[in-house]
Amino acid sequence: MKIIIVLLVIVLLVAGFLFYRSQISHSDSPSAARDPGVRGGAAASGGPIAGLTDDELAFFNAGRTEFEGPEVVSDGLGPTMNLDSCVGCHVQPSTGGTSPRVNPQFMFAKPPSNIAPSFITPNGPVREARFVKNPDGSPDGGVHDLFTISGRADAPGCMLAQPDFKKEVENRNVIFRIPTPLFGAGLIEQIPDREILGNLANDAPKKESMKIAGRPNIVLAGHAISGQGNKNGNDGTIARFGWKAQNKSLLLFSGEAYNVEMGITNELFQTERDETQSCQFAASPNDVTGIKGPMPLDAISAIEKFAFFARFLAPPAPSADTPGGADSIARGRTLFASTGCALCHTPSLKTGKATVAALRNQTANLYSDLLVHNMGSGLADGVSQGQAGPKEFRTAPLWGLGQRMFFLHDGRTSDLLEAIREHQSGGYFVGGASEANAVIRNFNELRDNQKQDVLNFLRSL
Repeated sequence: MKIIIVLLVIVLLVAGFLFYRSQISHSDSPSAARDPGVRGGAAASGGPIAGLTDDELAFFNAGRTEFEGPEVVSDGLGPTMNLDSCVGCHVQPSTGGTSPRVNPQFMFAKPPSNIAPSFITPNGPVREARFVKNPDGSPDGGVHDLFTISGRADAPGCMLAQPDFKKEVENRNVIFRIPTPLFGAGLIEQIPDREILGNLANDAPKKESMKIAGRPNIVLAGHAISGQGNKNGNDGTIARFGWKAQNKSLLLFSGEAYNVEMGITNELFQTERDETQSCQFAASPNDVTGIKGPMPLDAISAIEKFAFFARFLAPPAPSADTPGGADSIARGRTLFASTGCALCHTPSLKTGKATVAALRNQTANLYSDLLVHNMGSGLADGVSQGQAGPKEFRTAPLWGLGQRMFFLHDGRTSDLLEAIREHQSGGYFVGGASEANAVIRNFNELRDNQKQDVLNFLRSL
């Protein structure tokens, strides 16, 4: 009897191992399908959305000027920062985009005061660094800026050391984020909660069969506990910007980036991140509304101009026939849906009522449900934001993907095929299963020519 039980256990273990292999294996043989690479030609994005009035266009242009301008210490740059301009991080394939191939952070580092950490390389991607835990073992998750203003001619007497990134990397305590593109962000901002929640309920049986869940992120101030599930803090609405859908609005997104990425305080974030007295060279906050401004554009602060610029940025224009031709792209679009990719990367959502007519009742072809999903142990970063946990990430909008160079939240790959396969990890027997496992298994079972059609479709976006 004991022998039979032992044999049964062995059989179950072997069966479990084989099942696990089937869950996580990318393919038993090399695939002939290849990422077509960054789509060439002119940038399919970067201009204003159609239908803006002359006044709205003036705000867009003023915002773009601020967005592209470099900041100096007298503007409030620092004491710590990741770069000295917004456009340095958001420039591929045009202003408002994402990380370029040549990393400006590497050139920004000026030894001996500032040295580029090991994860900042000449050929990108642009990255911000977050520490998973504090020295006492408690959760951290915050951005630790790469550089300081020490050693600059416009910051005399400031002596401020960089974080010890070498030690933290060795301790596996650093995770990364790359910049999210801002194209079409104004449309995303105007999608009503009911649209997001209605889409969550769509195809429920199919999602359940593939173990796809997803939920809106709750962003709660001060770790408060709200009786309103899956909603944003005190106002009870859904957040939608950032890698974990942690920010509610473009103004909040802009104010936080201005302070965290460049160290410039503003009317949303009025205190310095580092208050070392010898490194303060500008009145705080550094950027505020100009109460005496003769015209609205003279009065509003830089973060408001940034928000207007992002709000009025047009969504990327897809290609009808590049790469691979129109027929391949059409087949890829169909396969994208039939494999289950579109269950999370929802092709379109509609905006609702909006003050700006150009954003009102529009179809946003974003390829995202704006929900956070459990992406498994392979993509887990150990960091929580709002109520998005260490394994949860917002479904990244795919519009404009054809001209992006780096993929996933940390920019770990430039290969689109590898990025797709990185969605799969964990399994029933080992835990840490990604919600995308069944979808990626479907993708892996496609013939090579079908995989190529999917890749061509994605690079057409």
